[in-house]
Parts: sequence; C-alpha cells; structure tokens
Amino acid sequence: QVQLVESGGRLVQAGGSLRLSCAASGRAFSSYGWFRQAPGKERELVASVTWSGSVVYYANSVRGRFSISRDNAKNTVYLQMNSLRPEDTAVYYCAASSAVTTSDLLYSYWGQGTQVTVSS
Repeated sequence: QVQLVESGGRLVQAGGSLRLSCAASGRAFSSYGWFRQAPGKERELVASVTWSGSVVYYANSVRGRFSISRDNAKNTVYLQMNSLRPEDTAVYYCAASSAVTTSDLLYSYWGQGTQVTVSS
C-alpha cells in the first residue's frame, strides 16, 4: 500500500530553520506537496513540486523562505524552512498526486502530519 511518512517537526525559535522529510513508499507520483493546517485555519498548500522538478509552487507567505526538493531515487520529498515565524506554526502534511497540480482535491495520498511549532 502507498504510505507517506513525515518527519522532522519540532519546536524551533523564530528565525531558525527546520527541514521536514516525507518518505513515500509503494510508487512514484507526478506531484508532491506540503500542506499545513494551523488551529482554527483552513489547510493550505505551502509548496509543491513535480517528479521532474520542472514545476514548483510556493505560497506567497513562504516564498523566499521555504524550499521544496525531492530525491526521486529515494522517493523522498523535503521542505527546507528558513527564517521561521510564529505564524508558521502548524501541522505539516505531505501529500502525493498522480496529476501535475496545486489543487488539494487531486492529492489522493496523505501522511499523518508532523507538528512544527515556532516560538517567538
């Protein structure tokens, strides 16, 4: 069965950095995305990348601070987060899609999430 497992979430101070990892098993996908959901807020797409790396998306709130990358050989996706802010605090989810898309409706596989907490 397809499984996505996130790791790397922890408590970090504002201005610090953190790298999240998403290990996928079962198959490769056309698109990988990192989503996040903060308490009382809607889930939002943070960043996504295609298998080829030709299409990369970043939310305006993280552009210039976060970087998504993937290792196709390991079927692993990373989210490098720099200059973290308290508003980045959320549960971060890894997701995969068979389509080249930024729509969460087309992401069929999801991890369990990893908590990122940024203190002021």
